[in-house]
Amino acid sequence: MPYTAQISRTNPACILLLIDQSKSMSEPFVGMADQTKAVMVADAVNRLLQNLVLRSAKSDGVRDYFHVGVIGYGKSVRAGLGGTIPHEILLPISQLGDRPLRIENRTKMAPDGAGGVIEQTIRFPVWFDAEAAGKTPMCDAFAAAGLAVKGFIDEHPTAYPPIVLNLTDGLPTDGNPQQFARRLRAMKTADGNVLVFNLLLSAEPGLAVYFLADEDLLTDTCSKLLFRMSSELPPGMWGAARAEGFDVSPKARGVVFNADPTAVVRFLDIGTRVAPGGR
Repeated sequence: MPYTAQISRTNPACILLLIDQSKSMSEPFVGMADQTKAVMVADAVNRLLQNLVLRSAKSDGVRDYFHVGVIGYGKSVRAGLGGTIPHEILLPISQLGDRPLRIENRTKMAPDGAGGVIEQTIRFPVWFDAEAAGKTPMCDAFAAAGLAVKGFIDEHPTAYPPIVLNLTDGLPTDGNPQQFARRLRAMKTADGNVLVFNLLLSAEPGLAVYFLADEDLLTDTCSKLLFRMSSELPPGMWGAARAEGFDVSPKARGVVFNADPTAVVRFLDIGTRVAPGGR
């Protein structure tokens, strides 16, 4: 069966995030005036990267179970973790663990053990900074992703298929990215085709819509575009979505619409739900 390759240091998984950094990302979520979309998404990306580091940590250090990359697209298309496009987009996870841009002290509320809550200070590593300027060159971002993914597959032809997750708040400004997403989804390892998932940030009040299987339920152009660009959830992620309480059909695609901050976190979690084998 496809999408069953064991993830190890010799056969790592590839996770690549495409992050919209256009000017509209400087706007707050609907009904949430205290945080911009760009800052919230950057925080979610940094939490995901930290979780991947922790999932790869063993007694002998951080093992390279994952090769991870971020492409930010706005006033330019750039490698979000440093380096250059296209050959330095993906980094072994141990390199991330060793060198965040900085460590911030942040506060969070936690149970005090007596029915109340207390404020705690936590250390928060930052690898990726928020930015919001320019247009939405999504086609260029997907083209860069294709080059990075091809390079990974050439080096790891039997790996779990690369996962590409695109987070945006609107339509591209440089053409139709469907052809670039189609080329990505046509790439494959011995374990299956590349997975492309998409998330559309909220533009109006309302509940997030997860993992649809039917395009006819959509009415706006942007949602239809992202639906057509998205892969079906493979069995493991489909099961994870069901376990999280989502009523997903067998042909459900990895796409989320009208996403609020909680939906972004859940999308990133389910969309990267692959586990190292331990070697």
